[in-house]
Amino acid sequence: MMFRTAELQRKLPKEAYHQQVPQLRQDLLMAQMELREADFPVIVVFAGVDGAGKSETVNKLYEWMDARWLITRAFGAPSDEERDRPEYWRFWRELPPRGRMALFLSSWYSQPILDQVHGHSGSTQFDEQLERIKRFERTLADDGALILKFWMHLSKDAQKERLRKLEKNPLLHWRISERDWRHWEMYDQFVGAAERTIMKTSTGLAPWKIIEGYDERYRSLTVATVIRDAIRFRLEEARVQGASNGEVATHPPGVLAPDPTGAPPVTILSGLDMNKTLAKAEYDASLKRYQGKLNQLQRTARDRKISTLLVFEGWDAAGKGGCIRRITAALDARDYQVIQIAAPTDEEAAHSYLWRFWRHLPRAGRVTIYDRSWYGRVLVERIEGFARPREWQRAYAEINDFEEQLVQSGIVLVKFWLHITPDEQLRRFQEREQTPYKAWKLTDEDWRNRERWVAYELAVNDVVERTSTRQEPWTLIEANDKRHARIEVLKTICERLEATLAEQPKSSESTKKE
Repeated sequence: MMFRTAELQRKLPKEAYHQQVPQLRQDLLMAQMELREADFPVIVVFAGVDGAGKSETVNKLYEWMDARWLITRAFGAPSDEERDRPEYWRFWRELPPRGRMALFLSSWYSQPILDQVHGHSGSTQFDEQLERIKRFERTLADDGALILKFWMHLSKDAQKERLRKLEKNPLLHWRISERDWRHWEMYDQFVGAAERTIMKTSTGLAPWKIIEGYDERYRSLTVATVIRDAIRFRLEEARVQGASNGEVATHPPGVLAPDPTGAPPVTILSGLDMNKTLAKAEYDASLKRYQGKLNQLQRTARDRKISTLLVFEGWDAAGKGGCIRRITAALDARDYQVIQIAAPTDEEAAHSYLWRFWRHLPRAGRVTIYDRSWYGRVLVERIEGFARPREWQRAYAEINDFEEQLVQSGIVLVKFWLHITPDEQLRRFQEREQTPYKAWKLTDEDWRNRERWVAYELAVNDVVERTSTRQEPWTLIEANDKRHARIEVLKTICERLEATLAEQPKSSESTKKE
């Protein structure tokens, strides 16, 4: 049993405790001051049996450290706003920025363990939940986060003693409820779930540390020492590696590289028929028909609490904005939000690249439209060198995992790549130059990007091959003709919504709320 050594009820003598605390406090403050300038956040997760001292330990850290640079979060039952979004939405939005430390008193582990103990999930579902947690923590750690996880443990007898002691304290008895005693009676089930959790999710990137919770002095000193040493080690590691961040852009297996002879690449985009057009009369009739249909479908989706997420990627001047305007014209302005993605703000740059996209996920029944998206990591950031090779190379798997969570939560995800030829882009650029109300759209960067057309086309090929799945497919739109592109986009959205509504029972509104 992995908890046996944590039931020894070891005590730290008061004298030894008071001798070590002053230096430890100084070390923690110094580490915290250095951390403020570092390029990584610290995520500290506390879990464990009731009464093992999780809250008290966090309070002690606040006493010993600078509280201005600490963040504390605890998650209870999801609110209506949280239930309206994918499960991990509430965790992502509370993640600390680089240079800060967050203490999670309850976290992404709480609900899976409770579900397992109370019989709401079977072993297979529990393992799937733990695997989801591993992927989540792997994404954070790969992005640089230092993750420390403490399981605060007590033996069953020690927990009973602790609960009774708190119950008799007139200042602290409010902390003990009938729920705590019910959990004590289910001690063996909790320990079994905890052992499986730790066994499955203690990794080199996010290890668990089992802490004896019986003695307050031993518990606090041990946790604080682990935190200090881990931050020191990571800071020193960053100093050693600091000057070696320059990486050669490589093409891993399966990633297309430019032809050394200069021949045009043969990609997925090469097979599109760029001569497709739509006559104006047919366009006008189709636009009216599909906008009306989209309005009806979205109102039904709103009533059934089904969210829609539209992603638009494509070449500069490919007509993304025009397509988006034809979509929004069919919707109630209260039901949609258009998110235009540009260079990240300072706040966004201080988090994982996925953080800002998680923040804007729609509530149940709403529509969010991304003009550019998380695919910037494997497109512009890859080509322009804003992301290191190891960052964009692992991003395909991170994006697939992100989108899988969206679809599993019931979101209708539709991804568009609007494709035009270089000649058509040049024509549109020149037209913009000569049109006063469009000239602002054209920048020096747009002209410069044309010189990297081949590199971008190869990157788009990799994106489609690696992230177009059965549940989250890409829709490639021939956009040389704007009328054709706009109708194809509207038609595709209607088809996807129609298919989803046909699969969802009309009672999904009540079941989603539950």
